[in-house]
Amino acid sequence: MIRAVFAEFVTFRRMLHLREMPSNVEIKAKVGDPAVFAQKAAQLSQSEGTIIRQHDTFFNCSQGRLKLRDFMNGSGQLIFYERPDTDGPKLSRYSISPTSEPSSLQTVLSDSLGVKGEVRKERRLFLIGQTRVHLDTVEGLGHYMELEVVMRPEQTLEEGQQVATDLMERLGVSAESLVTGAYMDLILKGHKET
Repeated sequence: MIRAVFAEFVTFRRMLHLREMPSNVEIKAKVGDPAVFAQKAAQLSQSEGTIIRQHDTFFNCSQGRLKLRDFMNGSGQLIFYERPDTDGPKLSRYSISPTSEPSSLQTVLSDSLGVKGEVRKERRLFLIGQTRVHLDTVEGLGHYMELEVVMRPEQTLEEGQQVATDLMERLGVSAESLVTGAYMDLILKGHKET
């Protein structure tokens, strides 16, 4: 059974590269004062945001990143994405498949691919225009923010980067606070809460 699931997964990955994947422009930064950041995001989004608890399991894969996101309520998402590990606004291409059985899917993927690591976080999601703004409290790392500018089909990379840059400025995010990679990468490199 594991071989069959793995074969389906390999086929699925090949299909991802044959079609145009959805994309967004992302940035990630360390947050010194989460209360101040939340206040600015709430003002710009005209909402207090939505709290989402997430447990992400990252799996070994030869390119990009593959993670299973468990929302801790019986639902989850299998997410494959590719993006450069640079600071500042960068293009991320992704594919998402919802699941109503994250526990059993985690078992199959763990057995077939091996686990790279896990990230647990509480996310406060704000929506500002076409951008998802995340204020994350990451277990073992501390407070971070992410911007995900959801690209429209007609938008260029440069337009998405400009949206991200403008929003960084409005939220008071400095270039010095930008980080590269995923939370999983920071954990594996031994970054600690500060």
